Amino acid sequence: MKYSSALEAAKLVKSGDRIYVHSVACTPNHLIDAIVARASELRNVEFCHIHTLGKAPYADPSLKESFRVNSFFIGGNVRHTIKAGNGTYTPVFLSELPGLFRKGLVPLDIVLIQVSAPDEHGFCSLGASVEATPAAIENAKIVIAQVNSFMPRTFGDSTIHISNIDVLVEHNTPILTEYSVNISEEEDKIGKYIAELIEDGSTLQMGIGNIPEAVLQKLKNHKHLGLHTEMFADGVIDLIEAGALDCTQTVANKGRAVSTFFVGTERIYKYMDNNPFFIMKDCSYTNDPFIIRQNPNVVAINSAVEIDLTGQICADSIGHSLYSGVGGQVDFMRGATMSPGGKAIIAMSATTKKGANKIVPFLKEGAGVVTSRAHAQYIVTEFGVADLRGKSIDQRVEALANIAHPNFREEIVREYYNRTLSK
Repeated sequence: MKYSSALEAAKLVKSGDRIYVHSVACTPNHLIDAIVARASELRNVEFCHIHTLGKAPYADPSLKESFRVNSFFIGGNVRHTIKAGNGTYTPVFLSELPGLFRKGLVPLDIVLIQVSAPDEHGFCSLGASVEATPAAIENAKIVIAQVNSFMPRTFGDSTIHISNIDVLVEHNTPILTEYSVNISEEEDKIGKYIAELIEDGSTLQMGIGNIPEAVLQKLKNHKHLGLHTEMFADGVIDLIEAGALDCTQTVANKGRAVSTFFVGTERIYKYMDNNPFFIMKDCSYTNDPFIIRQNPNVVAINSAVEIDLTGQICADSIGHSLYSGVGGQVDFMRGATMSPGGKAIIAMSATTKKGANKIVPFLKEGAGVVTSRAHAQYIVTEFGVADLRGKSIDQRVEALANIAHPNFREEIVREYYNRTLSK
């Protein structure tokens, strides 16, 4: 283990290497920039990761001879690579991503991480993002760490000793933020419908964005809520400070909030620093349906690109165009439906920003079914709630049409039956 400059550390990268990048708020952009500066010396280096923050300069199509992108979840900063030909997508449940590394299915040469400064015992923290990084560290040939005094120190699987790091590069910079809430009237209605489905003592899973925030804002008078989630943002702090979220009813990790990453404003990073109420775990744990199901009344809130009238949920593509990823949706949908009293919810506005219908008679050609019709339970739009549990196909068509935008209801039902009933 040694301290080095980023440029010296970047010399460890060889042509043909596969690099796993610590993700979300922990994206080590200082190390990435140093490697990209060597583009003319490198060929066929693969960067793989889930969603990252920053410009992702290795994703520039002009550098495609030097670098390629392999996304386990396609973020906006690399989405263009799919069509440009310098990127690809590996579909995987987030719960199973660490297993790709541990089983040698996706061998790794280098892992780039960002950590807190080491304490007096030599331990650093992976801070705001754990996800599959522990598995990457265990299985990569070389571990390079960007050491950042701004990184919050978190507990659980986020701890790493400097003896497990090959090269440390000190670079202190504020943690990147990703949090903007501007809740629309439609999103506020969706939040109200979902909040009415949540009982006291429920264990929450949600993403980040306007709809999850709209839900959280309406839960401040609830009692004994728990948190076992893949990710969270600033809105969770308000629930804790209101006394609504205390995790006293959870079974797995009773009395503690569990997640695999968080991202938000400086507020969340300061709140999480040295806060033992939260446990950061490897995503093979947080997203394991058999761990999730141990908690009572799990409410999983996820979103979709479009849903057909039978309940098939497309969440990773727009037709043939790959857009995001499988992520943890199926992990938590399944865990919630197996939880005693659990509810699996897909929440979305009934139309796109351009006015196109999201509840459709048939998914677009090429659309990826992330969650099957058998997994679908509650679908929520600004027009209401459709409970698909135990519903036949005909009953589902009616229930989903009733929460579609009124301008499309008759049309989508007519088109569905015109194409499915024998003539």
